[in-house]
Amino acid sequence: MARWITGLLLLMGLSTTTSSNPGCRVRITERGLMLIQHEGLKFVAEELENISISDLSGKQGPFHYSIKGVNITELDLSSATLGFQNDAGLLFETINSSISITFQRDMMYWLLKDSGQINASAEGVNIWTVLHLSKGASGQMMINKVSCKASIAKMKANFNGNFRGFYEIFSTILTTGLRFLINRQICPALQHSGLVLLNSLLETVPVRTAVDEDVGIDYSLLSDPDVKSEWMDMDFKGMFYPLSNENDTLPNTVSIPDLKGKDRMVYICLSEYFFDSAMYSYYKAGTLKADIPEKKMPKDLAYLLRTTFFGLIILMTPTSSAKEAPLLLKLEVTSVPRCTIKPSGITASVSARMNIILLPPNAAPVTLSSITMESKLNAKVALKGKNLAITLGLKRFRIFSAKSTLESLALIPIQAPLKALLQFTIMPIINERALQGVQIPLPEGIDLINETVTNHMGFLSIGADLHFYKGLREVINKNTQLSTNSTTLSK
Repeated sequence: MARWITGLLLLMGLSTTTSSNPGCRVRITERGLMLIQHEGLKFVAEELENISISDLSGKQGPFHYSIKGVNITELDLSSATLGFQNDAGLLFETINSSISITFQRDMMYWLLKDSGQINASAEGVNIWTVLHLSKGASGQMMINKVSCKASIAKMKANFNGNFRGFYEIFSTILTTGLRFLINRQICPALQHSGLVLLNSLLETVPVRTAVDEDVGIDYSLLSDPDVKSEWMDMDFKGMFYPLSNENDTLPNTVSIPDLKGKDRMVYICLSEYFFDSAMYSYYKAGTLKADIPEKKMPKDLAYLLRTTFFGLIILMTPTSSAKEAPLLLKLEVTSVPRCTIKPSGITASVSARMNIILLPPNAAPVTLSSITMESKLNAKVALKGKNLAITLGLKRFRIFSAKSTLESLALIPIQAPLKALLQFTIMPIINERALQGVQIPLPEGIDLINETVTNHMGFLSIGADLHFYKGLREVINKNTQLSTNSTTLSK
């Protein structure tokens, strides 16, 4: 019983460790937020300028008035700032801003009637808004609450015409009502922008998606974003999985040290687990194998194989036609490759088996030898837009026979040709797929530029700058339209 309880506790501990360790950590710094502020303030201004303000009418004794067609013509956000709010999310704040508006007036005093356009301005506009960020139900980052306070210190209306002096007597009635209407609409507009529109932008960040036909990647957030005054860290699962069995995943027992950088706009940290889970998934998907027919081998390799195993060919296939039968190399990785990241570079250790097979006509294939291969690949990581691409090169390579030392010695002459075969035949195939890359968790419309990759002990970091290749409004409108079309088709 004691052993059973101890084992259960160990499993629980392993489960906790696995779920809490990120394979990918992303940090947005104040410098990155400054760029986002430029694009964000433009979006906020558009939202506030498009708020709908209801008509206003009333009377004060013999004075009857009606205000309609209120339009915001200009919004001064020159003093606005976007910053990090500790343990919450993002803070948008503007102090002593102004709003220019126009509206149509219809007024009557006793038998005197007048109508026309009035230019007005709201001054001393203060807005304080916090976007509370959290982990959503499916693991995506979302805005779950918008805290907002808004106030307008005073309102001025510029009257003109023959009744200008008369209107100014009643201006307090008009401007007080108008100030109330505008102030009442600011926070609902910002709350809709955050909870609906900006969340549609965050939905473009990949959470669980296919990388290719064999493997997918999980970028679920492990916890709410960690927000401090100078940066915001997001811990993503960063785990690959085979599409054929999405529950067959590699446990993560590796942690990423706390980041120290804040000079670049964004930092991305990837642990050894990120790359190990990718290789594990491709291994489990059964893609780490290849057949190399003789016609694709270098002629000197085919010749060496025939001379090395000539006696065996004669012994196992005595007919003359069989002696000229084509050869086939069957290459298969035999265990999960492992990644090692050090300041000196990134390497992957790979163990494989190569079967040398003769294909005699009208007869069963004959295995001439089974060679064990051990190799080390070096890897270089680069960013292309928001895709993480890898280039692999063959660093070390050796072959030996599991049967006998004597056969291992006999394989020495073919080691160099086999290495050349791997470099010029297999590695280009691997790199073609690796260079296609995998997207890192960034929303649509944003790329990374000017990246710098640094290797550390057990993880690598990428410092980069943000670049908007699409405006927030363009991305939001596109996704809103797609959501509308999807809803229409489902009905």
